[in-house]
Amino acid sequence: MSRKNRPNVRTAPAQAVTQRTDDSFANFQARLGWGTENQSSASQYTLTYQSRNRVWLEAAYRGSWIVRAAVDAIPEDMTRAGIDTSGLDPVDTTKLERSMGRLANWDQLCDTGKWAQLYGGCLAVMLIDGQDLSTPLRIQTVGRGQFKGLLVLDRWMVAPPVGELVTDLGPDLGKPKFYNVIAATAGLPTGPIHYSRVIRMDGEALPFYQRIAENGWGLSILEPMWDRLIAFDSATVGVGQLVYKAHLRVLQIEKLREILAMGGPAEAALRKQVEFTRLSQTNEGMTVLDASDKFDTHQYSFAGLDNVLIQFGHQLCGAIGTPYTRLFGQSPTGIGATGEGEMKQYHEKIKQRQERKLRNPLSRLLAVQARSELGVALPEDFDYQFRNLQEMSEAEKAEIGAKTTTAVTAAVDANLLTRSGGMKELKASAPNTGMFSTITDDQIAQAEQEETAAPPPGASNLQLPDLSSLRTGDSFWSRFRRKL
Repeated sequence: MSRKNRPNVRTAPAQAVTQRTDDSFANFQARLGWGTENQSSASQYTLTYQSRNRVWLEAAYRGSWIVRAAVDAIPEDMTRAGIDTSGLDPVDTTKLERSMGRLANWDQLCDTGKWAQLYGGCLAVMLIDGQDLSTPLRIQTVGRGQFKGLLVLDRWMVAPPVGELVTDLGPDLGKPKFYNVIAATAGLPTGPIHYSRVIRMDGEALPFYQRIAENGWGLSILEPMWDRLIAFDSATVGVGQLVYKAHLRVLQIEKLREILAMGGPAEAALRKQVEFTRLSQTNEGMTVLDASDKFDTHQYSFAGLDNVLIQFGHQLCGAIGTPYTRLFGQSPTGIGATGEGEMKQYHEKIKQRQERKLRNPLSRLLAVQARSELGVALPEDFDYQFRNLQEMSEAEKAEIGAKTTTAVTAAVDANLLTRSGGMKELKASAPNTGMFSTITDDQIAQAEQEETAAPPPGASNLQLPDLSSLRTGDSFWSRFRRKL
């Protein structure tokens, strides 16, 4: 057949062979790996919803010290050191800090964080005298002395926040617009509270649909660690029960079954003998038995149980992100173990939580606090930073104090800073240096008055002579006067 008459046959391209692969190891013959009908493959995670059971959470918080420590640790550390402000006069800074302490704002913020950790959410209502809680907050309307502090309401003291949502763009978008107080003993009249008048803190973050299932709140810190808590407390109680069985005494009595079966005088005599033996077993007593009876003691060994408890404790620390030394209050063990690295990581976590969960609510609170205490709005360049949690030693404070004093003195000598300004800077450094806290506002005001009355720096006290009597025809003095 010629090439022309050959049928036009095209060779089909080879198709790639598709083979399913698993990104894990499995041996079905040996039943190893996931999905091979072994006990491990039967394990799964289930939704337990402990965050919805308020009674369980409260029973755990009241009955277990480790639960209380796990809930309280992070909120206490987030609020215990306070803040350092900038852009505000040191005198006003002192007034603002004093008012924060007088109204117990830090304590209320700490409690808000605790109940958010325990229940999954909490509110702190800003109490402003003479204003309706159901109306939006306008900070410029807050007058002197109107702010009376915070009132803490956990998620169970307000109605489920469903209904109208915040539509304004910002961090509150999608959150409830009003919160209805249902706890009659809270001290507030039952009714709606506008979201701008509350400081809201949520528990652990949840995905969208799970957050909807929790009525918009977060997750209790106890829910992810519930099984670890039960394991730890069960192991601790179990070890405590073993103490009662650490020293077992065994008395072997010949024909015991027959004596118990006869009862009557025989059983009474047996009980009398056992009681006599028990009473005589003191430090100076002896055990008296029949020649055919036997008495043995068995002691239980507790070796290894301490390591089990420590490992359970480490799992709890990992579950809540708190070092062992902070949660259990124990020094680290082992050669070269100082715990500094773990505490540094923990402080970084606290710093991150402060920025995420506390900065925005605290900024709103400080704006209201300034209006009420200072009578003015915060300046545009106002800012604050959370103080470090690591306490400085006396030597470190002394070194910082010496450097601060040298720098301020040099600035005053170079006329870059007034004497009163230098006093304000030194007083503002008192929390870090432990010095200059005795500088009073009256001393600063007196220095400001002296600076106002004194001539400006560099001004000359030279008195020019009276040249009016000089002859105008004198060309030299005429030129001199014209220059003057």
